Parts: sequence; structure tokens; C-alpha cells
Amino acid sequence: MEFTNILVVDDEENILELLIYNLEKNGYHVYSSDTGEKALQILNEYSIDLAVLDLMLPGIDGLEILKYIRGNERLKDLPVILLTAKNEEVHKVIGLELGADDYMGKPFGVSELLARIKALLRRIHLDRDYNKTGDSQEEKIHVRDLVINKSTHQIIRDSKVMDMPLKEFQLLYLLASNPERVFTRDYLLEKLWGYDYIGETRTVDVHIRNIRKKLETEGYGAYIKTIRGLGYKFIRE
Repeated sequence: MEFTNILVVDDEENILELLIYNLEKNGYHVYSSDTGEKALQILNEYSIDLAVLDLMLPGIDGLEILKYIRGNERLKDLPVILLTAKNEEVHKVIGLELGADDYMGKPFGVSELLARIKALLRRIHLDRDYNKTGDSQEEKIHVRDLVINKSTHQIIRDSKVMDMPLKEFQLLYLLASNPERVFTRDYLLEKLWGYDYIGETRTVDVHIRNIRKKLETEGYGAYIKTIRGLGYKFIRE
């Protein structure tokens, strides 16, 4: 029997036990750690399918673990959910900028966390299946001076290859595949994150900002235009 392996990292014993109990109850195989150092050891020794990281940890914290994951060739596409305290707004944004897929504030509802984990894993599996069986004509799109290759998750511009975290790539691919179409933040959240993020549109905004930093060296809004009160669109020319 093949298990889905989830790593949970939190230095609060009661939260760690709560996560382990509920994840195992729902059929997941759980690796747990109360320190960043042990978490890195687990990531290097075992095959992990998703990580739930507390931001505030003694020693190596959640942001450092996330930075390590996104910089590691084997782990770079690993889905990551951050757990943040309400007073950690700045760290939350930094986490999204570093490539976190999702975040939840403490205290959190276990049912909601489980729903987000299931949605994120489902989205990842769908993406992998598409990359194996998808129409090759649609896997690579040419728009303006960009070549966006879905099968390799790479963006090529002026013969230079740019890598992006999975969610940033998916967001850019969706926008660029539909130039001039306006996408609302709510639609993008539902489409790419797989469920309703009521009031969490900051997630989309942070990912858009990350993409712009990498693409729009010649000026803000050169590729992705903000439509005030609605959302975003990719500019054809």
C-alpha cells in the first residue's frame, strides 16, 4: 500500500500531537519534528509529499526550511503549508514570496487544514498527470518574448532559462495562455489552489508580485496588468 507522506514541523507539543493524530486518522503517513534541524534531516532521508511548517521554531525556523526546500533540486516542487501566528503578518508575506503554497493562521481549524492539504495534493497530482499525458502542443506556449514550457516548468526569455516555484509558474502559465483575459483574484485562488480562500486574495497578489520581479525588469505592468477592482490580465503586446 502506497502512503502519502506528510512532514509536520512545530515546536508546540500539543499542536504536533493534534496534527499527527488527525493526519494519521485520515490515512496519511506522518513524519514529525519539533526542530528545524530534525526537519531538514527528514527531508533528506525520506520521500515527503507535502510539508506543514510552523514559522517560529528554535534554531532553524520555518522560513529557513522553506528557503532550503525551494533551493534544492529534488525538493523544489514540494507543496508547503505554513502555520503562522496572527502577529506574524510580515513573516507570512515573506513565506509566500519564498514560494510557500499556502498558509494558515493559529489557532486553526483541523477540518480546514485537512481540506487544504487534500486540495493541494489533488492539484499537484492533476498537474503531474497532465505533464505525463497532456497534449504536447499545449505544453509549450510562445507569447511575446517568452517561451513557457509546462512539461519542464521553465520559462525561457532571450535564450535564458528562468525557474519559478510551482504556484508562480502555474499562475503565469494560466495568464499567458489567455492573453487579454481578465482573471479575478477569487477565480485564480479557486483554480490554482483548489478551494475557496474567502478574504485571502493577498496570496494571489504576493505571487503576482514575485512574477513581476522576475519578468518586468523594464517596467511595472509590462507583462501583467492590474485591473483595479477585478484582478489581473496578461498583456498580449
